[in-house]
Amino acid sequence: MHPVILLDSVSKIYHSGDVEVHAVRNVSLQVQPGEFIAIMGSSGSGKSTMMNTLGCLDRPTLGRYLLDGVDISGLDRDQLADLRNQKIGFIFQGFNLLSRTTALENVELPMMYGKRRLSAKEQRARALWALDLVGLSKRTDHTPNQLSGGQQQRVAIARSLVNNPALLLADEPTGNLDSRTSVEIMDAFQTLNDKGITIAMVTHEPDIARYTKRNVVMRDGVIVSDILVTERSVAKDEMRRLDEEQRAAKLVK
Repeated sequence: MHPVILLDSVSKIYHSGDVEVHAVRNVSLQVQPGEFIAIMGSSGSGKSTMMNTLGCLDRPTLGRYLLDGVDISGLDRDQLADLRNQKIGFIFQGFNLLSRTTALENVELPMMYGKRRLSAKEQRARALWALDLVGLSKRTDHTPNQLSGGQQQRVAIARSLVNNPALLLADEPTGNLDSRTSVEIMDAFQTLNDKGITIAMVTHEPDIARYTKRNVVMRDGVIVSDILVTERSVAKDEMRRLDEEQRAAKLVK
């Protein structure tokens, strides 16, 4: 079985006038099916460039990137767009939901742009399946303004799943959420990962990174650390602890 992500000596160089900016420097990385990794680093570390590369939004200047066995270097713009639609589910910090459409309609959107044309019945069935997977089967007809921040992010996760991608790519998915809701979202990710879904998440929060299985830390465009998480946080346990604290606080009052 080939890796979902294979970076082979990848560099990304930008030009600012006569100055070369090496955003990523000779990075090699493999992510196998079923892994859940966090890509970490401070501002300027190269993690955003890495995310753009993994998402096929930008091409390496040097080296090769194979996504689920497909070498992206020879693909034209339209082929890259098709590959993104088929192979990657994107999850963003800002949710990026259409405000006047229901949760169900938001989740159906990626299927309207794929090569494979599904009937309206098939699209609805797949969208309902994805929403059920993230625990929102009773919120299908709600618009984003009728949902909490955590529920909106769950809709975004369902939307990312609906084309059955090889990779979920999450960019600071808890950045706009409070602590409790962040744990809920990590519970959703851990549940999906337990089902075999491969997830790569960019985060600057060490507490959030502890919910993953592997932490890749970048600095100055290179990977400085790539370690397995030995004492992994379990979101369900953390939610139980938070609930107990909340009940105790009410008793004190």
